[in-house]
Amino acid sequence: MTPGDAKALAAFARHLDSERGLSRHTLRAYVSEAERLAELPECARSGGLDRIDALAVRSYLASFHRAHKPSTRNRRLAALRAFFRFRVRGGERVADPTEGLPGPKSGVRLPSPLSAEDCETLVEVEEADRAPRLAIRDRALFELLYGTGLRVGELASLRVRDWDAQRRELRVFGKGRKERVVPVPAKARAALVAWLALRAPEGLLAQPLFTNARGGALSDRGVRVILRRRMLVAGIARPASAHTLRHSYATHLLDADVDLRAIQELLGHERLSTTQRYTHVSAERLARVYRQAHPRAKGS
Repeated sequence: MTPGDAKALAAFARHLDSERGLSRHTLRAYVSEAERLAELPECARSGGLDRIDALAVRSYLASFHRAHKPSTRNRRLAALRAFFRFRVRGGERVADPTEGLPGPKSGVRLPSPLSAEDCETLVEVEEADRAPRLAIRDRALFELLYGTGLRVGELASLRVRDWDAQRRELRVFGKGRKERVVPVPAKARAALVAWLALRAPEGLLAQPLFTNARGGALSDRGVRVILRRRMLVAGIARPASAHTLRHSYATHLLDADVDLRAIQELLGHERLSTTQRYTHVSAERLARVYRQAHPRAKGS
């Protein structure tokens, strides 16, 4: 990688952080993709990222065509497109080499929620060998994930001051650091109160809402590790992620006839079309239940 490319990537990272307000995960993914391109011999021979031509960029994108799903290829293209547009706007490049390059078509991938029973088991399961303090934290963590539908990154970035006990709601900063207010249900409130009662009151408001065993902020990865262990203890065999709880939250609200636009606001979706995916999940599940239960549907 050329020294000029290293400076360009550092400037790109600052831009993503300060102006676009991307999550840490997305920021790392975007910068890493541009770094991979910069480390290619073809890029160095071209004179770096500000000189590489469209043919070389397209060859690079084609190199992993078979290795990745369309959704992954689209994300990698989006990262490079963001980088090159940033350089064009800054006057470092004349043109964006990804301009006019279509992304691969990907089929609609429907969310796969857990059942309400599995969600309740996951939230309420007790781990016999868990330290009492961590057990109380974990209960609050999963009550909040399933009770509010937060993204794991949103939950990990919460501070105690974001919790308004009087109004029974959380202030959440979502994608692009857009702020929204999310109501917290009764069981999650009770679990949160129990967890915060264990914390030292001095300077508490500025501290992370969820901390690890050493007292530092609980990371996205830390939440995922806890979830994997809790799934095993709960005896839930199917694969699931923290995002699965978000899908489950939305689907179960829709099953309870909550208005789609209200669900959109609760989830922090910019477009209603993103939320509408859950209508397909709910309809599919309704059809499956019908086929299994109704005597006139046997064999259909």
